[in-house]
Amino acid sequence: MIDDPMDRIAAALERMSPAPMPAPEFDGATAFVWQVEPDRLEPVPRVNRVGLDLLVGIDRSRDTLLDNTRRFAGGYAANNALLWGARGMGKSSLVKAIHAEVLADHPDLKLVELQREDLPSVGRLLNHLRGAPYRFLLFCDDLSFSHDDQHYKSLKAVLDGGIEGRPENVAFYATSNRRHLMPRDMIENERSNAINPSEAVEEKVSLSDRFGLWLGFHPCTQDEYLSMIDRYCTEYDIKIAPETLRAEAIEWQATRGARSGRVAWQFFTDLAGRNGVRLS
Repeated sequence: MIDDPMDRIAAALERMSPAPMPAPEFDGATAFVWQVEPDRLEPVPRVNRVGLDLLVGIDRSRDTLLDNTRRFAGGYAANNALLWGARGMGKSSLVKAIHAEVLADHPDLKLVELQREDLPSVGRLLNHLRGAPYRFLLFCDDLSFSHDDQHYKSLKAVLDGGIEGRPENVAFYATSNRRHLMPRDMIENERSNAINPSEAVEEKVSLSDRFGLWLGFHPCTQDEYLSMIDRYCTEYDIKIAPETLRAEAIEWQATRGARSGRVAWQFFTDLAGRNGVRLS
């Protein structure tokens, strides 16, 4: 039984805000997810990803990001990267696929996923990573900011690092549907209502300028869409008449009202299931 009032208060505070868990044994996994309350890095036993050779129609972005990642993994200078553009065109898939590709030659390269809503805790995360004898790709998927969203200030800790600087062993890769990480109408609205329009959104828009690499992803053509599906069929050895495959694939994308790498994979998942092929 605790008799001292201060001890009782300390115990209550400990229950409300438990101490952070220690950093994990990084050699136990190749990928981790950052969690808060309490702070911890959860190992990911199996990363959900596809092979790099299955990503079609994004050759230039693939080659640029692959080269940047290899330099970083080798201990050389490399840039933070912003992958922006059309939905479902393989932005996050490319990051995970490139990590797997480079990992074969650089086993000390770790992938750490950070959720956008946990950006305020990024300073504590960087403290975990800074002194570790590994290289870390810090990955934030679907990054964007809305009106009055203050999370963007935390992002500067990753991109600029304050007086300490960004840890030498950390590179930040983010994906977004927005080139400037915020809606265009929000940019124009703030400019029109500001006393000095040129400075109204400079702080937020300049965030994207802090990424050394901008890699754009654009809607795919029908030929690229069909090429993606052909590649999947070859990889998983599914035999189907070309004219039948083409007709079914085009009908599938017509019912979705969209054409993208994600739609191609969804069609192929359905096709594989109908043909009794396991994808795991």
